[in-house]
Amino acid sequence: MRTYLCFSLALAAGTVHADAASVSPGLQPSQLAVVINDAEPNSVEVGEYYRQAHAIPAANVVHVNIPNRPRKLSADQFAQLKERIDAQLKPGIQAVLMVWSAPYAVECNSITSAYTLGYDAAQCAKTCDAGKPSTYFNSNVSQPFSQIGMRLSMLLPIDFVEEAKAVVDRGKVSGFSVPAASAYYLKTSEGARNSRAGLFPSPGAVRQRKLTIKHLNADSLEGVQDIMVYQTGMARVAKLDTLRFLPGALADHLTSFGGDLQSTAQMSSQRWLEAGATASYGTVSEPCNYWQKFPNPTVLLRRYLSGMTALEAYWGSVSWPAQGLFIGDPLAAPYAVYRR
Repeated sequence: MRTYLCFSLALAAGTVHADAASVSPGLQPSQLAVVINDAEPNSVEVGEYYRQAHAIPAANVVHVNIPNRPRKLSADQFAQLKERIDAQLKPGIQAVLMVWSAPYAVECNSITSAYTLGYDAAQCAKTCDAGKPSTYFNSNVSQPFSQIGMRLSMLLPIDFVEEAKAVVDRGKVSGFSVPAASAYYLKTSEGARNSRAGLFPSPGAVRQRKLTIKHLNADSLEGVQDIMVYQTGMARVAKLDTLRFLPGALADHLTSFGGDLQSTAQMSSQRWLEAGATASYGTVSEPCNYWQKFPNPTVLLRRYLSGMTALEAYWGSVSWPAQGLFIGDPLAAPYAVYRR
């Protein structure tokens, strides 16, 4: 309880690293580039839908051509893609949203981490080795490219147009009002996947944010209707169809291949978006269960409750992100009122 009280009081007093004063104004729609794959009609349609929903300037749209939906790019193929993207970026762009379902990996790296941090060949020599620390982790950097040379990136899957548009709709309305909500942290029967359990924020009410933090010893939630955060450790998460995620909800599961979106070996992190979450995370290659390669629950929650966007909160919660794929609506910010 002492830990919880410190966490709650820090939010109230604005003394944590991600407090509203230190990060303002943060990521704005005018600073986000939308990258559309012209070889894929769904990408063209959803990309324009996203641009209009978030009032992103038309000049921020970047066009590339990636035929045949490859899951993975070679380092050379990715270097050419990145060069095409960067050549079209306007000054002041701090972040990038890639609007497609694949490619989502560059060798053993995720495409989002390869874009933001540069391709990490050393990680691929042994994917279970420790990763390189991210300078953005748990930082108070508000303009990542301008300040530390990192353009944060996220992927919006578009296998099904209406599902992708639903993610955008949830992201758009997430900041209109602060809902009464809960953050759920599950310690499951899959012991190796509980490496984050010691990092869960302590249970209790964060009254300033109308949020209740709940811990469960269970393999899944069932019938819950007030989810803002759901973090667990399972290869597959059951009963997602019984749940209601609030607009802007974050959800992820610690498992080896959650970011391998087209694999059936384990549950894809895309299933979270299909169930109603607005952003998620998963690794594209075997990371072993280092907590540093997955979102730190306390850091993620603190950043999100301070008013950061989903992109800023998720990216700032992963210490070693080379293998991790960030997906969803980067501009979702249900607590944005606390940032201003």
